[in-house]
Amino acid sequence: MTEPLQAELLAKVSRTFALTIPQLPAPLADWVGNAYLLCRIADTIEDEPTLSCEDKTNFIQLFLDVLSGKQPAECLHQQLSPHLSSGTSAAEQELIAQTVSVIAHYQQFPAEVQQILLRGVAIMSHGMTRYQTLASPHGLDDQTALDHYCYAVAGVVGEMLTALFIAYRPSLSAQREELAALSVSFGLGLQLTNILKDVWDDAKRGVCWWPQTLVSQQGIVWPPSGNPTLIASRQELVAIAHGHLRDALEYTLAIPAEEQGLRQFCLWAIGMAVLTLQKIQHSDAYLTGHNVKITRRDVRNVILGCRLTGRYDRGLRWLFAWWSRGLACQRRCSRQLYQTVSCW
Repeated sequence: MTEPLQAELLAKVSRTFALTIPQLPAPLADWVGNAYLLCRIADTIEDEPTLSCEDKTNFIQLFLDVLSGKQPAECLHQQLSPHLSSGTSAAEQELIAQTVSVIAHYQQFPAEVQQILLRGVAIMSHGMTRYQTLASPHGLDDQTALDHYCYAVAGVVGEMLTALFIAYRPSLSAQREELAALSVSFGLGLQLTNILKDVWDDAKRGVCWWPQTLVSQQGIVWPPSGNPTLIASRQELVAIAHGHLRDALEYTLAIPAEEQGLRQFCLWAIGMAVLTLQKIQHSDAYLTGHNVKITRRDVRNVILGCRLTGRYDRGLRWLFAWWSRGLACQRRCSRQLYQTVSCW
């Protein structure tokens, strides 16, 4: 696979990451772009509505066997493609058709990078498979269960990015402990924002990722028949997501200011997530995630603001405080959370 083809695939399956990944320096952008496509292949398997849980588990294992060199890449494409339905988007079907090229590109990376990607994709894949069997209209057991879910599908990505950053710039090893403790919050903040944004779309599929303790506390029958109780419980999840995004900002500020590519990659994602939380908090009648998507103007403002202040920690803290004004914040101990979910 060539880098232009990888960029083309990224643009089709993720508008956000197609925007942020090119901010990274070479060869880091190539590694992260490939990592995203590998994760998206696993996600496509998990999202295919016609596959049973057993089928998904088998295809995920085949995918991991291909990544670890136990099976040829052609096996996955040949066996999976006939099972993809109209429930899988055209862009994702094209991604599966390009699986051989994506994996061949992965196999050209240094052994250290391949191991980082394999670990991250394996944890995410097994986590998604596990939670496919636990998905229900009634929510997860409690906040701890939600933390574990978010770690499996997103928090591990924060760990993977940190390892790739250090592989690219070994001098960051001096910040390894600090970055590791904050990396999970980075992923959890982005994932919780998505869970809030997609709450109604998930409800239509008969799935709820909110904790039962929060749902039952507010007296919600899922899917909710009205907005008032949903709004009350939503505020608490917004506060938790905002707390994680504040830790994500601290994660970014731990990266030296001269590493502007790494900083901008992180900052743009965090800024867009904060503005999405603002829309969620102030859009009481939203019925689909599309209703709370940020505008292109919002995206341009995030990019401009981050570029102007990217080298100045005080300026970045002020900028993100302005963007998040009015949002409640529930901070949790990142180090304790990292130790809890990483042992899962």
